[in-house]
Amino acid sequence: MPMSRLVFAACIFSMAAIALAAAPVTYIFGDSLTDVGNNNFLQYSLAKSNYPWYGIDYSGGQATGRFCNGRTIGDFISAKLGIPSPPAYLSVTQNVDTLLKGVNYASGGAGILNDTGLYFIQRLSLDDQINNFKKTKEVITANIREVAANKHFNEATYFIGIGSNDYVNNFLQPFLPDGQQYTHEEFIELLISTLDQQLQNLYQLGARKIVFHGLGPLGCIPSQRVKSKRGQCLKRVNEWILQFNSNVQKLINRLNLRLPNAKFIFADTYPLVLDLINNPSTYGFKVSNTSCCNVDTSIGGLCLPNSKVCRNRHEFVFWDAFHPSDAANAVLAEKFFSLLFTSVKSTAPTPSPTP
Repeated sequence: MPMSRLVFAACIFSMAAIALAAAPVTYIFGDSLTDVGNNNFLQYSLAKSNYPWYGIDYSGGQATGRFCNGRTIGDFISAKLGIPSPPAYLSVTQNVDTLLKGVNYASGGAGILNDTGLYFIQRLSLDDQINNFKKTKEVITANIREVAANKHFNEATYFIGIGSNDYVNNFLQPFLPDGQQYTHEEFIELLISTLDQQLQNLYQLGARKIVFHGLGPLGCIPSQRVKSKRGQCLKRVNEWILQFNSNVQKLINRLNLRLPNAKFIFADTYPLVLDLINNPSTYGFKVSNTSCCNVDTSIGGLCLPNSKVCRNRHEFVFWDAFHPSDAANAVLAEKFFSLLFTSVKSTAPTPSPTP
């Protein structure tokens, strides 16, 4: 290759590195709380939300694959970071320009364990998502060379929010084997040892700045409250979630000590979500014990096209039996953002207007 072309190529790589440093790049891993449409590309998946009433408060009023009436917490946080919400990975697998700006690997029904959500037929477990991230790295490395690619992935921020399905769609289901096979102590040990390896795999692929979102009080979501005779939070479930969060936090601390240059953060979101549920009026909500979409929370729990939807969606903390509403996600994103980026000035996002 002529020297002039080598110099030109070097300049291009340098410019790419400068451009990448100019705007934050985020890679998102998770479940239906952050899925932005990956499951739409899984032909046989039963964990989909690409139908009305989902998306009714999203821009354009159409379903996008988000398990919400509007935006996810990730959408709001991206807006506060001043970047577009990363697109679903399966929609841009070979688009290098898009991959360089960050993508979302989250999949509804996904868990830390590969057998979580088995009855959804298709979903991308955390192992699957990490494998897709590996493919992302291969595509990017082939285009901008190894040194620039390594720098890119070292400087990116990785958001992980997963584990809810390991309980709701696995351990807490009496007809699935894990709840029968393991005590909770054994199940937590399995989750943590699996997550330990998964986080190390991400580190080996270049991830250095990882934010792991702890689980919220799952015992207080509508699908669990329905199991209580008085519609109350399930105390035992919440105690298990607190135990899980505590163990993840200890894991994060160990990894930070063991892995050079690792800057892993555990974001304890449990008290923030619990406060919103226990004190909804403080945040402008009226209902936090049931969902806006009138779903039978003992069977299914998703908002189907024939379901009845409340008119005052902005007054409900929950959209369906599992997922927060657009308005609740706006509040939670503000709280999470303040927790993670206390030095960054930001204004609270406004919920989408209800028609």
